[in-house]
Amino acid sequence: MILNKKMIAVLIMFSLAAGLGGCSISRESKSTATNNKSVQKPQSNATANRFQEPVSQSPTAVESAIELSQKYAKLSEDISAVREKNKELTTNKKQLEKQLSETKTQLAQAKKELGEANNLLIEMRIELNNWKIDILGFRDEMRDAEKMQLDTLLTILQALGGETKTDKSESSQPKDSKISGEPNE
Repeated sequence: MILNKKMIAVLIMFSLAAGLGGCSISRESKSTATNNKSVQKPQSNATANRFQEPVSQSPTAVESAIELSQKYAKLSEDISAVREKNKELTTNKKQLEKQLSETKTQLAQAKKELGEANNLLIEMRIELNNWKIDILGFRDEMRDAEKMQLDTLLTILQALGGETKTDKSESSQPKDSKISGEPNE
């Protein structure tokens, strides 16, 4: 803003200096032209040059100042548009950085939770395998206990004087034979 004011002040000073300098040149040109008119034919050159375009003249100082000030105004507008775009991009960048940091935090938390869940699953699988081994061992113990109970029962029956069938004796005896020593004989 301060830079713009300084630039405008410099342009105004430049245009005034150029305008004043251009005015003094035109006065000298007029005086020279009046001297030349007396030497040359007064009306014939003027009418002949009236319909011709002037030889390419450089723009006057005022025209140059106006053109430069227009260019300056356009460039100022372009700069303000670029600054506005820069502000938008900076704001967008800050939002994305904030979002990125939040996402990184969430990712770290998710990794931590997944690690804990994985460790828990490993522990549960170990406990399940131990439980399975315990159940299989308990089943074998139950079978052994049942076998012992049957053996003890057979021993008791034999001690009481009863005749017992075993797997070997079942295949050799007919099915219709009764076991002796039973109470309902």
